Amino acid sequence: MKLKESFFYTLREDARDEDSASGNLLVKAGYIKKTSAGVYMMLPLGLRVQNKIEAIIRKYMNEAGAQEVKMPSLIAAEYYENSGRMKGFGPSIFKLKDRTDKDMVLGPTHEELFAYAAKSMIRSYKNMPFNLYQFQTKFRDEPRARFGLVRVKEFVMKDAYSFDADEKGLDVSYKKMFDAYKKSFDEMGIDYRIVKADTGIMGGLLSEEFQAIAPLGEDTLIYCDDCDFSSNLEVAKVVRAKKHENKEKLPLQEVETPNCESIEEVAKYLNIKLEDTVKALIMNVDGELVIFFINGERELNETKVQKLLNATEIGFANDELIVSSNAVAGYCGPVGLNCKVVIDNEVLEMSNFCCGANKKGYHLINVNPEDIKYDLVADIVNAKEGDLCPQCGKPLKFTKGIEIGNTFKLGTKYSKAMNLQYSDVDNKLQDVWMGSYGIGLGRTMAAIVEQSHDEKGIIWPDNIAPYKFIILIMSTKDETQCKIANELYDKLNANNIECILDDRDERPGVKFNDAELIGIPYRITVGKKATEGIVEFKPRNSDTVEEVKIEDLLEKIQGI
Repeated sequence: MKLKESFFYTLREDARDEDSASGNLLVKAGYIKKTSAGVYMMLPLGLRVQNKIEAIIRKYMNEAGAQEVKMPSLIAAEYYENSGRMKGFGPSIFKLKDRTDKDMVLGPTHEELFAYAAKSMIRSYKNMPFNLYQFQTKFRDEPRARFGLVRVKEFVMKDAYSFDADEKGLDVSYKKMFDAYKKSFDEMGIDYRIVKADTGIMGGLLSEEFQAIAPLGEDTLIYCDDCDFSSNLEVAKVVRAKKHENKEKLPLQEVETPNCESIEEVAKYLNIKLEDTVKALIMNVDGELVIFFINGERELNETKVQKLLNATEIGFANDELIVSSNAVAGYCGPVGLNCKVVIDNEVLEMSNFCCGANKKGYHLINVNPEDIKYDLVADIVNAKEGDLCPQCGKPLKFTKGIEIGNTFKLGTKYSKAMNLQYSDVDNKLQDVWMGSYGIGLGRTMAAIVEQSHDEKGIIWPDNIAPYKFIILIMSTKDETQCKIANELYDKLNANNIECILDDRDERPGVKFNDAELIGIPYRITVGKKATEGIVEFKPRNSDTVEEVKIEDLLEKIQGI
Protein backbone atom coordinates (compact mmCIF):
# COMPACT_ATOMS: atom_id res chain seq x y z
CA MET A 1 0.00 0.00 0.00
CA LYS A 2 1.44 3.34 -1.09
CA LEU A 3 -0.01 6.03 1.14
CA LYS A 4 0.09 8.79 -1.46
CA GLU A 5 -2.47 6.96 -3.58
CA SER A 6 -4.47 5.31 -0.78
CA PHE A 7 -7.37 6.12 1.52
CA PHE A 8 -5.34 6.94 4.61
CA TYR A 9 -5.63 9.58 7.28
CA THR A 10 -4.89 10.09 10.97
CA LEU A 11 -6.11 12.63 13.51
CA ARG A 12 -3.75 14.87 15.44
CA GLU A 13 -6.13 15.27 18.41
CA ASP A 14 -7.89 12.66 20.54
CA ALA A 15 -11.39 11.65 19.47
CA ARG A 16 -13.87 13.76 21.45
CA ASP A 17 -16.60 11.18 21.96
CA GLU A 18 -14.57 8.04 22.71
CA ASP A 19 -14.42 6.81 26.30
CA SER A 20 -11.75 4.09 25.98
CA ALA A 21 -8.10 3.92 24.94
CA SER A 22 -8.89 1.44 22.18
CA GLY A 23 -11.81 3.45 20.81
CA ASN A 24 -9.77 6.65 20.79
CA LEU A 25 -6.71 5.07 19.16
CA LEU A 26 -8.64 3.13 16.51
CA VAL A 27 -10.53 6.30 15.51
CA LYS A 28 -7.44 8.52 15.73
CA ALA A 29 -5.37 6.10 13.64
CA GLY A 30 -8.05 5.85 10.94
CA TYR A 31 -9.03 2.22 11.53
CA ILE A 32 -12.68 2.93 12.30
CA LYS A 33 -15.09 5.88 12.12
CA LYS A 34 -18.26 6.34 14.15
CA THR A 35 -21.46 7.01 12.18
CA SER A 36 -23.81 7.02 15.20
CA ALA A 37 -23.78 5.75 18.78
CA GLY A 38 -22.60 2.15 18.71
CA VAL A 39 -22.22 1.98 14.91
CA TYR A 40 -18.85 2.19 13.16
CA MET A 41 -17.39 2.09 9.66
CA MET A 42 -14.55 -0.42 9.32
CA LEU A 43 -11.98 1.48 7.22
CA PRO A 44 -9.22 -0.18 5.11
CA LEU A 45 -6.68 -0.67 7.91
CA GLY A 46 -9.37 -1.77 10.35
CA LEU A 47 -10.82 -4.27 7.90
CA ARG A 48 -7.39 -5.81 7.33
CA VAL A 49 -6.99 -6.33 11.08
CA GLN A 50 -10.49 -7.79 11.36
CA ASN A 51 -9.80 -10.11 8.43
CA LYS A 52 -6.63 -11.38 10.11
CA ILE A 53 -8.49 -12.08 13.34
CA GLU A 54 -11.12 -13.86 11.26
CA ALA A 55 -8.48 -15.95 9.45
CA ILE A 56 -6.96 -17.17 12.72
CA ILE A 57 -10.36 -18.17 14.07
CA ARG A 58 -11.35 -19.82 10.78
CA LYS A 59 -8.16 -21.88 10.78
CA TYR A 60 -8.90 -23.43 14.17
CA MET A 61 -12.61 -23.84 13.50
CA ASN A 62 -11.81 -25.79 10.33
CA GLU A 63 -9.20 -27.86 12.16
CA ALA A 64 -11.88 -28.79 14.70
CA GLY A 65 -14.07 -30.09 11.88
CA ALA A 66 -16.63 -27.26 11.74
CA GLN A 67 -18.14 -26.24 8.39
CA GLU A 68 -18.65 -22.61 7.41
CA VAL A 69 -22.05 -21.30 6.30
CA LYS A 70 -23.73 -17.89 5.98
CA MET A 71 -27.12 -17.12 7.54
CA PRO A 72 -29.28 -14.07 6.76
CA SER A 73 -29.37 -11.04 9.03
CA LEU A 74 -33.00 -10.30 8.14
CA ILE A 75 -35.07 -12.97 9.91
CA ALA A 76 -38.78 -13.63 10.29
CA ALA A 77 -39.79 -12.82 13.87
CA GLU A 78 -41.66 -16.13 14.19
CA TYR A 79 -38.38 -18.00 14.75
CA TYR A 80 -37.76 -16.04 17.96
CA GLU A 81 -41.43 -16.22 18.94
CA ASN A 82 -41.34 -20.01 18.61
CA SER A 83 -38.25 -20.31 20.80
CA GLY A 84 -39.71 -17.94 23.41
CA ARG A 85 -36.80 -15.51 23.13
CA MET A 86 -38.61 -12.54 21.62
CA LYS A 87 -39.77 -11.52 25.08
CA GLY A 88 -36.35 -12.25 26.54
CA PHE A 89 -34.58 -9.91 24.15
CA GLY A 90 -37.08 -7.16 24.98
CA PRO A 91 -36.22 -3.74 23.52
CA SER A 92 -32.71 -4.85 22.50
CA ILE A 93 -33.98 -6.60 19.37
CA PHE A 94 -34.44 -4.50 16.23
CA LYS A 95 -37.96 -5.06 14.86
CA LEU A 96 -39.42 -4.09 11.50
CA LYS A 97 -42.11 -5.14 9.01
CA ASP A 98 -41.81 -6.01 5.36
CA ARG A 99 -44.21 -4.66 2.72
CA THR A 100 -46.66 -7.51 3.40
CA ASP A 101 -46.79 -6.44 7.08
CA LYS A 102 -44.87 -9.54 8.15
CA ASP A 103 -42.92 -9.11 11.41
CA MET A 104 -39.16 -9.26 10.86
CA VAL A 105 -36.08 -8.72 13.03
CA LEU A 106 -32.40 -7.99 12.49
CA GLY A 107 -30.69 -11.06 13.91
CA PRO A 108 -29.19 -10.57 17.39
CA THR A 109 -27.99 -14.21 17.37
CA HIS A 110 -28.75 -17.26 15.26
CA GLU A 111 -29.49 -20.35 17.38
CA GLU A 112 -32.99 -20.63 15.93
CA LEU A 113 -31.90 -20.52 12.29
CA PHE A 114 -29.13 -23.06 12.79
CA ALA A 115 -31.61 -25.40 14.46
CA TYR A 116 -33.95 -24.84 11.51
CA ALA A 117 -31.13 -25.67 9.07
CA ALA A 118 -30.21 -28.80 11.03
CA LYS A 119 -33.79 -30.09 10.68
CA SER A 120 -33.17 -30.40 6.95
CA MET A 121 -30.70 -33.23 7.53
CA ILE A 122 -31.18 -34.78 10.94
CA ARG A 123 -33.37 -37.86 10.85
CA SER A 124 -31.32 -40.43 12.73
CA TYR A 125 -28.57 -40.59 15.33
CA LYS A 126 -26.34 -41.54 12.36
CA ASN A 127 -26.62 -37.95 11.05
CA MET A 128 -24.63 -36.57 14.00
CA PRO A 129 -22.34 -35.12 15.24
CA PHE A 130 -21.63 -32.03 13.13
CA ASN A 131 -20.78 -28.38 13.68
CA LEU A 132 -21.70 -25.33 11.60
CA TYR A 133 -20.25 -21.83 11.94
CA GLN A 134 -20.39 -18.42 10.31
CA PHE A 135 -18.98 -14.89 10.42
CA GLN A 136 -22.08 -12.73 10.46
CA THR A 137 -23.22 -9.22 11.38
CA LYS A 138 -25.41 -9.07 14.50
CA PHE A 139 -27.67 -6.27 15.64
CA ARG A 140 -28.58 -5.39 19.24
CA ASP A 141 -30.13 -2.11 20.36
CA GLU A 142 -27.82 -1.54 23.31
CA PRO A 143 -29.26 0.96 25.83
CA ARG A 144 -25.78 2.41 26.35
CA ALA A 145 -23.27 1.94 23.55
CA ARG A 146 -19.76 2.70 24.85
CA PHE A 147 -16.05 1.84 24.90
CA GLY A 148 -15.60 1.97 21.14
CA LEU A 149 -15.98 -1.52 19.65
CA VAL A 150 -16.62 -3.13 23.04
CA ARG A 151 -20.32 -2.25 23.39
CA VAL A 152 -21.95 -1.58 20.02
CA LYS A 153 -25.26 -1.98 18.19
CA GLU A 154 -23.86 -3.62 15.06
CA PHE A 155 -20.95 -6.05 15.13
CA VAL A 156 -19.44 -9.09 13.43
CA MET A 157 -19.52 -12.32 15.38
CA LYS A 158 -18.16 -15.74 14.68
CA ASP A 159 -20.90 -18.03 15.96
CA ALA A 160 -20.85 -21.82 15.80
CA TYR A 161 -23.40 -24.49 16.73
CA SER A 162 -22.80 -28.17 17.42
CA PHE A 163 -25.41 -30.92 17.11
CA ASP A 164 -25.16 -34.22 18.99
CA ALA A 165 -27.32 -37.19 19.91
CA ASP A 166 -26.72 -37.00 23.66
CA GLU A 167 -24.98 -35.14 26.46
CA LYS A 168 -21.85 -37.26 26.15
CA GLY A 169 -21.53 -36.25 22.50
CA LEU A 170 -22.11 -32.61 23.41
CA ASP A 171 -19.24 -32.82 25.90
CA VAL A 172 -16.91 -33.96 23.10
CA SER A 173 -18.07 -31.23 20.69
CA TYR A 174 -17.83 -28.59 23.41
CA LYS A 175 -14.24 -29.59 24.22
CA LYS A 176 -13.26 -29.25 20.53
CA MET A 177 -14.64 -25.70 20.37
CA PHE A 178 -13.21 -24.82 23.77
CA ASP A 179 -9.73 -25.89 22.61
CA ALA A 180 -10.15 -24.08 19.26
CA TYR A 181 -10.91 -20.87 21.17
CA LYS A 182 -7.85 -21.24 23.37
CA LYS A 183 -5.63 -21.80 20.33
CA SER A 184 -7.15 -18.77 18.57
CA PHE A 185 -6.67 -16.36 21.46
CA ASP A 186 -3.21 -17.76 22.25
CA GLU A 187 -2.11 -17.13 18.66
CA MET A 188 -3.40 -13.55 18.89
CA GLY A 189 -1.26 -13.03 21.99
CA ILE A 190 -4.17 -11.96 24.19
CA ASP A 191 -3.87 -12.09 27.99
CA TYR A 192 -7.16 -13.77 28.98
CA ARG A 193 -8.91 -15.81 31.63
CA ILE A 194 -11.67 -18.38 31.24
CA VAL A 195 -14.47 -17.94 33.78
CA LYS A 196 -17.83 -19.52 34.58
CA ALA A 197 -20.66 -17.20 33.60
CA ASP A 198 -24.42 -16.73 33.62
CA THR A 199 -26.22 -18.51 30.78
CA GLY A 200 -28.51 -15.46 30.53
CA ILE A 201 -30.94 -15.21 27.65
CA MET A 202 -29.10 -18.04 25.86
CA GLY A 203 -30.11 -20.51 28.56
CA GLY A 204 -28.73 -24.03 28.76
CA LEU A 205 -26.53 -26.04 31.10
CA LEU A 206 -23.21 -24.19 31.15
CA SER A 207 -21.63 -20.95 30.02
CA GLU A 208 -17.93 -20.09 30.06
CA GLU A 209 -16.44 -16.77 29.01
CA PHE A 210 -13.06 -15.93 27.54
CA GLN A 211 -12.24 -12.61 29.18
CA ALA A 212 -9.40 -10.37 27.99
CA ILE A 213 -7.84 -8.71 31.03
CA ALA A 214 -8.28 -4.93 30.74
CA PRO A 215 -8.91 -2.13 33.27
CA LEU A 216 -11.90 -0.76 31.37
CA GLY A 217 -13.56 -4.18 31.15
CA GLU A 218 -17.30 -4.18 31.81
CA ASP A 219 -17.09 -7.50 33.63
CA THR A 220 -15.55 -8.13 37.04
CA LEU A 221 -13.68 -11.42 37.17
CA ILE A 222 -13.05 -13.38 40.32
CA TYR A 223 -10.33 -15.99 40.59
CA CYS A 224 -8.28 -17.95 43.09
CA ASP A 225 -4.50 -18.42 42.85
CA ASP A 226 -4.62 -21.49 45.11
CA CYS A 227 -6.99 -23.57 42.95
CA ASP A 228 -8.56 -23.47 39.49
CA PHE A 229 -11.65 -21.47 40.53
CA SER A 230 -12.61 -18.54 38.31
CA SER A 231 -15.97 -16.88 37.73
CA ASN A 232 -17.74 -13.83 36.45
CA LEU A 233 -18.94 -11.67 39.35
CA GLU A 234 -22.49 -12.15 38.05
CA VAL A 235 -22.64 -15.79 39.13
CA ALA A 236 -20.01 -16.10 41.87
CA LYS A 237 -21.28 -17.65 45.10
CA VAL A 238 -20.61 -15.47 48.14
CA VAL A 239 -18.54 -17.03 50.92
CA ARG A 240 -17.84 -14.47 53.62
CA ALA A 241 -14.58 -14.61 55.53
CA LYS A 242 -16.01 -12.72 58.50
CA LYS A 243 -19.05 -14.12 60.28
CA HIS A 244 -21.50 -11.96 62.23
CA GLU A 245 -21.33 -12.09 66.00
CA ASN A 246 -24.12 -13.93 67.81
CA LYS A 247 -25.25 -10.98 69.96
CA GLU A 248 -27.79 -10.95 72.76
CA LYS A 249 -30.98 -9.60 71.19
CA LEU A 250 -32.10 -6.14 72.27
CA PRO A 251 -35.58 -4.55 72.12
CA LEU A 252 -36.62 -3.11 68.76
CA GLN A 253 -36.44 0.68 68.82
CA GLU A 254 -37.35 3.53 66.46
CA VAL A 255 -34.81 6.36 66.26
CA GLU A 256 -34.84 9.68 64.47
CA THR A 257 -32.42 10.03 61.53
CA PRO A 258 -33.11 13.45 59.98
CA ASN A 259 -31.87 13.99 56.42
CA CYS A 260 -30.20 10.57 56.35
CA GLU A 261 -31.45 8.85 53.20
CA SER A 262 -28.43 6.68 52.36
CA ILE A 263 -27.35 3.82 54.57
CA GLU A 264 -23.86 5.36 54.78
CA GLU A 265 -25.35 8.59 56.18
CA VAL A 266 -27.42 6.62 58.69
CA ALA A 267 -24.42 4.61 59.91
CA LYS A 268 -22.38 7.78 60.37
CA TYR A 269 -25.22 9.63 62.14
CA LEU A 270 -25.90 6.75 64.55
CA ASN A 271 -22.18 5.96 64.94
CA ILE A 272 -22.58 2.31 64.01
CA LYS A 273 -20.66 0.06 61.62
CA LEU A 274 -21.97 -0.23 58.07
CA GLU A 275 -21.78 -4.03 58.43
CA ASP A 276 -24.48 -3.76 61.15
CA THR A 277 -27.01 -2.19 58.78
CA VAL A 278 -29.46 -3.56 56.22
CA LYS A 279 -30.34 -1.50 53.16
CA ALA A 280 -33.28 -1.70 50.80
CA LEU A 281 -33.34 -1.83 46.99
CA ILE A 282 -36.83 -0.92 45.75
CA MET A 283 -37.13 -2.48 42.30
CA ASN A 284 -39.53 -2.92 39.42
CA VAL A 285 -39.33 -6.57 38.36
CA ASP A 286 -41.36 -7.15 35.20
CA GLY A 287 -43.89 -4.55 36.39
CA GLU A 288 -44.14 -5.88 39.96
CA LEU A 289 -42.76 -4.11 43.02
CA VAL A 290 -40.14 -6.21 44.78
CA ILE A 291 -37.99 -4.91 47.62
CA PHE A 292 -34.63 -6.53 48.29
CA PHE A 293 -32.83 -6.29 51.62
CA ILE A 294 -29.09 -6.84 51.86
CA ASN A 295 -26.24 -6.01 54.20
CA GLY A 296 -25.25 -2.34 54.07
CA GLU A 297 -21.75 -3.20 52.82
CA ARG A 298 -23.00 -5.27 49.87
CA GLU A 299 -24.26 -4.58 46.35
CA LEU A 300 -27.31 -6.22 44.79
CA ASN A 301 -26.51 -8.72 42.03
CA GLU A 302 -29.22 -8.23 39.39
CA THR A 303 -28.18 -11.31 37.43
CA LYS A 304 -28.77 -13.54 40.46
CA VAL A 305 -32.08 -11.76 41.11
CA GLN A 306 -33.17 -12.17 37.50
CA LYS A 307 -32.47 -15.89 37.64
CA LEU A 308 -34.10 -16.29 41.06
CA LEU A 309 -37.34 -14.64 39.95
CA ASN A 310 -37.19 -15.81 36.31
CA ALA A 311 -37.48 -12.14 35.35
CA THR A 312 -36.96 -10.40 32.03
CA GLU A 313 -36.47 -6.77 33.08
CA ILE A 314 -35.29 -5.25 36.34
CA GLY A 315 -35.06 -1.56 37.16
CA PHE A 316 -35.64 0.89 39.98
CA ALA A 317 -39.31 1.35 40.91
CA ASN A 318 -41.06 4.68 40.38
CA ASP A 319 -43.17 6.52 42.97
CA GLU A 320 -46.42 5.19 41.53
CA LEU A 321 -45.33 1.59 42.09
CA ILE A 322 -43.88 2.30 45.54
CA VAL A 323 -46.92 4.07 47.02
CA SER A 324 -49.01 0.92 47.51
CA SER A 325 -46.34 -0.93 49.48
CA ASN A 326 -46.12 1.18 52.65
CA ALA A 327 -42.45 1.74 51.79
CA VAL A 328 -40.83 5.16 52.10
CA ALA A 329 -37.95 5.77 49.73
CA GLY A 330 -34.77 6.55 51.63
CA TYR A 331 -36.23 5.11 54.85
CA CYS A 332 -37.45 1.70 53.63
CA GLY A 333 -37.23 -1.26 55.98
CA PRO A 334 -38.44 -4.88 55.97
CA VAL A 335 -40.96 -4.45 58.82
CA GLY A 336 -44.62 -4.01 57.85
CA LEU A 337 -44.38 -3.97 54.03
CA ASN A 338 -47.25 -4.79 51.65
CA CYS A 339 -45.26 -6.23 48.74
CA LYS A 340 -42.94 -9.06 47.78
CA VAL A 341 -39.83 -9.05 49.97
CA VAL A 342 -36.61 -10.88 49.16
CA ILE A 343 -33.69 -10.93 51.59
CA ASP A 344 -30.11 -12.02 51.22
CA ASN A 345 -28.83 -15.07 53.11
CA GLU A 346 -26.58 -12.88 55.23
CA VAL A 347 -29.50 -10.96 56.75
CA LEU A 348 -30.68 -14.11 58.54
CA GLU A 349 -27.29 -14.36 60.26
CA MET A 350 -27.36 -10.77 61.54
CA SER A 351 -28.68 -9.52 64.88
CA ASN A 352 -29.55 -6.13 66.34
CA PHE A 353 -29.18 -4.50 62.94
CA CYS A 354 -30.35 -1.10 61.74
CA CYS A 355 -32.75 -0.59 58.84
CA GLY A 356 -35.41 1.82 57.61
CA ALA A 357 -38.61 2.37 59.62
CA ASN A 358 -40.84 3.09 56.58
CA LYS A 359 -41.34 6.52 58.12
CA LYS A 360 -39.64 9.62 56.76
CA GLY A 361 -36.76 10.72 59.00
CA TYR A 362 -36.70 7.51 61.06
CA HIS A 363 -34.86 4.18 61.19
CA LEU A 364 -35.16 1.08 63.36
CA ILE A 365 -32.34 -0.32 65.49
CA ASN A 366 -32.03 -3.71 67.19
CA VAL A 367 -33.94 -5.41 64.38
CA ASN A 368 -33.63 -9.20 64.22
CA PRO A 369 -34.66 -11.76 61.56
CA GLU A 370 -37.79 -12.77 63.48
CA ASP A 371 -39.04 -9.17 63.28
CA ILE A 372 -39.39 -9.27 59.52
CA LYS A 373 -41.55 -11.09 57.01
CA TYR A 374 -40.11 -12.14 53.69
CA ASP A 375 -41.11 -14.20 50.69
CA LEU A 376 -37.73 -15.49 49.58
CA VAL A 377 -34.22 -15.78 50.96
CA ALA A 378 -31.25 -16.41 48.66
CA ASP A 379 -27.73 -15.37 47.68
CA ILE A 380 -28.55 -12.10 45.86
CA VAL A 381 -25.39 -10.00 46.34
CA ASN A 382 -22.00 -9.54 44.70
CA ALA A 383 -18.86 -11.05 46.12
CA LYS A 384 -16.37 -8.43 47.29
CA GLU A 385 -12.77 -8.05 48.39
CA GLY A 386 -12.11 -10.24 51.42
CA ASP A 387 -14.55 -12.98 50.44
CA LEU A 388 -13.32 -16.54 50.12
CA CYS A 389 -13.02 -19.00 47.26
CA PRO A 390 -16.06 -21.32 47.28
CA GLN A 391 -13.82 -24.23 46.27
CA CYS A 392 -10.79 -24.01 48.57
CA GLY A 393 -11.62 -21.26 51.07
CA LYS A 394 -8.63 -19.05 50.24
CA PRO A 395 -9.02 -15.28 49.60
CA LEU A 396 -10.37 -14.36 46.17
CA LYS A 397 -8.74 -11.97 43.72
CA PHE A 398 -10.56 -9.51 41.45
CA THR A 399 -9.77 -8.05 38.03
CA LYS A 400 -11.61 -6.51 35.08
CA GLY A 401 -12.18 -8.14 31.72
CA ILE A 402 -13.64 -7.69 28.24
CA GLU A 403 -15.69 -10.68 27.13
CA ILE A 404 -14.25 -11.70 23.74
CA GLY A 405 -15.63 -15.22 23.50
CA ASN A 406 -18.37 -17.33 25.03
CA THR A 407 -19.16 -21.04 24.94
CA PHE A 408 -22.53 -22.55 25.89
CA LYS A 409 -23.81 -26.02 26.47
CA LEU A 410 -27.37 -25.35 25.35
CA GLY A 411 -28.61 -28.89 25.92
CA THR A 412 -32.05 -29.46 24.38
CA LYS A 413 -33.53 -25.98 24.97
CA TYR A 414 -33.65 -24.93 21.31
CA SER A 415 -34.22 -28.37 19.85
CA LYS A 416 -37.36 -28.70 21.98
CA ALA A 417 -38.55 -25.23 20.89
CA MET A 418 -37.82 -25.94 17.22
CA ASN A 419 -39.00 -29.58 17.33
CA LEU A 420 -35.53 -30.77 16.30
CA GLN A 421 -35.56 -34.52 16.93
CA TYR A 422 -33.94 -37.73 15.70
CA SER A 423 -34.61 -41.47 15.85
CA ASP A 424 -32.32 -43.34 18.26
CA VAL A 425 -31.09 -46.94 17.92
CA ASP A 426 -34.46 -48.16 19.23
CA ASN A 427 -36.27 -46.00 16.67
CA LYS A 428 -37.58 -43.70 19.42
CA LEU A 429 -37.69 -39.93 18.94
CA GLN A 430 -35.18 -37.94 21.02
CA ASP A 431 -34.27 -34.24 21.23
CA VAL A 432 -30.97 -33.13 19.70
CA TRP A 433 -28.29 -31.77 22.03
CA MET A 434 -26.83 -28.41 20.97
CA GLY A 435 -23.85 -26.23 21.83
CA SER A 436 -23.32 -22.58 20.92
CA TYR A 437 -19.97 -20.80 20.61
CA GLY A 438 -19.34 -17.11 19.87
CA ILE A 439 -16.41 -14.72 19.36
CA GLY A 440 -16.82 -10.98 18.84
CA LEU A 441 -14.29 -9.82 16.24
CA GLY A 442 -14.58 -6.11 17.05
CA ARG A 443 -14.28 -6.75 20.77
CA THR A 444 -11.23 -8.90 20.14
CA MET A 445 -9.65 -6.08 18.12
CA ALA A 446 -10.44 -3.59 20.91
CA ALA A 447 -9.06 -5.93 23.58
CA ILE A 448 -5.75 -6.30 21.72
CA VAL A 449 -5.40 -2.50 21.54
CA GLU A 450 -6.37 -2.08 25.21
CA GLN A 451 -3.61 -4.52 26.16
CA SER A 452 -1.01 -3.33 23.64
CA HIS A 453 -0.52 0.42 23.25
CA ASP A 454 1.55 3.29 24.61
CA GLU A 455 1.42 7.09 24.63
CA LYS A 456 2.38 7.14 20.93
CA GLY A 457 -0.28 4.78 19.65
CA ILE A 458 -1.13 1.15 18.94
CA ILE A 459 1.39 -1.72 19.15
CA TRP A 460 -0.02 -4.54 17.02
CA PRO A 461 1.22 -8.12 17.35
CA ASP A 462 2.97 -9.18 14.12
CA ASN A 463 0.22 -11.57 13.03
CA ILE A 464 -2.65 -9.12 13.66
CA ALA A 465 -1.14 -5.91 12.26
CA PRO A 466 -2.67 -4.68 8.98
CA TYR A 467 0.87 -4.63 7.51
CA LYS A 468 4.07 -5.92 9.09
CA PHE A 469 6.47 -3.28 7.73
CA ILE A 470 6.32 0.41 6.88
CA ILE A 471 8.92 2.16 4.71
CA LEU A 472 9.33 5.90 5.29
CA ILE A 473 10.86 8.24 2.70
CA MET A 474 12.39 11.14 4.58
CA SER A 475 12.48 13.44 1.55
CA THR A 476 10.32 12.77 -1.48
CA LYS A 477 12.37 15.43 -3.33
CA ASP A 478 15.47 13.22 -3.04
CA GLU A 479 15.50 10.97 -6.12
CA THR A 480 17.88 8.45 -4.53
CA GLN A 481 15.69 8.00 -1.46
CA CYS A 482 12.57 7.59 -3.60
CA LYS A 483 14.28 5.09 -5.92
CA ILE A 484 15.64 2.93 -3.07
CA ALA A 485 12.37 3.05 -1.10
CA ASN A 486 10.31 2.01 -4.13
CA GLU A 487 12.76 -0.79 -4.95
CA LEU A 488 12.52 -2.05 -1.36
CA TYR A 489 8.74 -1.86 -1.51
CA ASP A 490 8.62 -3.86 -4.76
CA LYS A 491 11.11 -6.44 -3.41
CA LEU A 492 9.09 -7.02 -0.22
CA ASN A 493 5.85 -7.38 -2.16
CA ALA A 494 7.53 -9.80 -4.57
CA ASN A 495 8.41 -11.93 -1.53
CA ASN A 496 4.82 -11.77 -0.19
CA ILE A 497 5.87 -9.51 2.69
CA GLU A 498 3.13 -7.05 3.66
CA CYS A 499 4.35 -3.48 3.72
CA ILE A 500 3.33 0.17 3.48
CA LEU A 501 5.30 2.80 1.59
CA ASP A 502 4.87 6.27 3.09
CA ASP A 503 5.58 8.32 -0.04
CA ARG A 504 3.50 11.34 1.05
CA ASP A 505 4.87 14.86 0.75
CA GLU A 506 4.90 15.27 4.54
CA ARG A 507 7.53 16.29 7.08
CA PRO A 508 9.57 13.43 8.63
CA GLY A 509 8.01 14.14 12.03
CA VAL A 510 4.51 13.58 10.66
CA LYS A 511 5.57 10.27 9.10
CA PHE A 512 7.28 9.06 12.27
CA ASN A 513 4.25 9.98 14.39
CA ASP A 514 1.81 8.28 12.02
CA ALA A 515 3.92 5.11 11.89
CA GLU A 516 3.91 4.94 15.70
CA LEU A 517 0.20 5.76 15.91
CA ILE A 518 -1.02 3.10 13.48
CA GLY A 519 1.22 0.55 15.18
CA ILE A 520 2.97 -1.20 12.27
CA PRO A 521 5.42 -3.66 13.93
CA TYR A 522 8.60 -2.69 12.00
CA ARG A 523 9.73 0.63 10.52
CA ILE A 524 12.30 1.05 7.74
CA THR A 525 13.51 4.61 7.30
CA VAL A 526 15.12 5.63 4.01
CA GLY A 527 17.01 8.83 4.75
CA LYS A 528 20.30 10.63 4.10
CA LYS A 529 22.44 7.50 4.42
CA ALA A 530 20.54 5.82 1.59
CA THR A 531 23.29 7.06 -0.77
CA GLU A 532 25.71 4.96 1.34
CA GLY A 533 23.46 1.91 1.00
CA ILE A 534 22.21 2.14 4.60
CA VAL A 535 18.67 2.41 6.03
CA GLU A 536 17.35 2.51 9.60
CA PHE A 537 15.38 -0.36 11.09
CA LYS A 538 13.23 -0.01 14.22
CA PRO A 539 10.70 -2.38 15.87
CA ARG A 540 7.55 -0.59 17.10
CA ASN A 541 7.89 -2.07 20.59
CA SER A 542 11.49 -0.95 21.03
CA ASP A 543 13.41 2.34 21.20
CA THR A 544 16.43 0.77 19.49
CA VAL A 545 17.19 2.06 15.99
CA GLU A 546 19.56 -0.12 13.97
CA GLU A 547 21.43 0.79 10.81
CA VAL A 548 21.20 -1.98 8.21
CA LYS A 549 22.84 -2.36 4.82
CA ILE A 550 20.25 -2.45 2.07
CA GLU A 551 21.63 -5.70 0.66
CA ASP A 552 21.17 -7.36 4.10
CA LEU A 553 17.68 -6.02 4.74
CA LEU A 554 15.65 -8.71 2.99
CA GLU A 555 17.46 -11.47 4.86
CA LYS A 556 16.85 -9.69 8.16
CA ILE A 557 13.16 -9.26 7.37
CA GLN A 558 12.75 -12.87 6.29
CA GLY A 559 14.38 -13.90 9.57
CA ILE A 560 11.72 -11.95 11.44
